[in-house]
Amino acid sequence: MRQFILALQFLTIFPVKVSGTVTGKDMSGSAAFFPLAGAFQGLLAVCSALLSAAFFPPEITSGLVLLALIISNGGFHLDGLADTFDALSVKASGDNAADRDKKLRVMKNSTTGAIGVVAIVMTLLLKYLFLHNVISSSLPPSRYAFLFLMPVFSKWGMILNIYHGTSARQDGLGKMFIENITFTSVLLASSLLAFFYFTADRLYLHATFGARTIILFIVLTVVFYIFCILSTKFFNRRFGGITGDTLGAEGEISEILFLLVTSLWLQHSI
Repeated sequence: MRQFILALQFLTIFPVKVSGTVTGKDMSGSAAFFPLAGAFQGLLAVCSALLSAAFFPPEITSGLVLLALIISNGGFHLDGLADTFDALSVKASGDNAADRDKKLRVMKNSTTGAIGVVAIVMTLLLKYLFLHNVISSSLPPSRYAFLFLMPVFSKWGMILNIYHGTSARQDGLGKMFIENITFTSVLLASSLLAFFYFTADRLYLHATFGARTIILFIVLTVVFYIFCILSTKFFNRRFGGITGDTLGAEGEISEILFLLVTSLWLQHSI
C-alpha cells in the first residue's frame, strides 16, 4: 500500500502522501504500481467523458476530458515535455560532453523556451484530435475502454524506460528509480497492465472478446515496447541517459501513440 500511495503521489495530484523517510527502494518499488495509478486517471477520464457527453457535443467533451487528464497530474508531464524539447533544441558544438552538459542545464532551467511551448501546443492539439476521434466513434463502449486504458499503457511504458535506461544525472528522481528498479517490478506492472486491459475488454469490448482482443493487446504492447526501447536509446545518445523530464515527455508522447493505434483500430472495426 505504501508503494502504491507513492506512485499516486509521484504521478498525480490526488491528495495522498507517505509519511516518514522515503528511500530509493521505496520509490523504485512504487514503479510497479504505475499502471494502477494510471487506472485512477483512466477512471477520471471515463467519468469526465460520461458526464460531459450528457450535456455537450463530442468536440467539447474531448476538450474537457483532456483538461481533466492535465489537471489530474498537475501538468507535471507537460512540464517535462517542454524541458526535454528545449534541451533537444540546443545546437551541437562538436564537443559531445560539453553539449550534453549544456542540454542538461537547459532541461533543469525553470524557464520554458519557444521550442518547449511548441511541443506542448502540438502535443495537446494531437491529443485533442485523437481523443475526439475516439470519443465520436460509432462504437460507444469501445471509446470508454480506450479512454480508461490510455494512461494505464502510458504509465507502463514509463516503467520500461526506467528499467532499460541509465541515469543522465548523478542525482534526482530519475536516478533514484533507475538504480533500484527490479525485473520483479516490471513483471508486476505488466501483470497489472494485462489485468486492466482484459477487465476493460470484458466490461466494454465483450463483443470482440477472443482473438481480436488478444491481437490488439499484442499490437499495443509490442508498439509500446519498441517505442520505449527506441526512445531510451535516443535519450541516451542526446543526454547520456534519461531524467525525470524525459520520462514525463515519453509519458505524454506514449499517450498520443496509444490514441493513434486505437483510432486506427476503431476505423478498421467500423
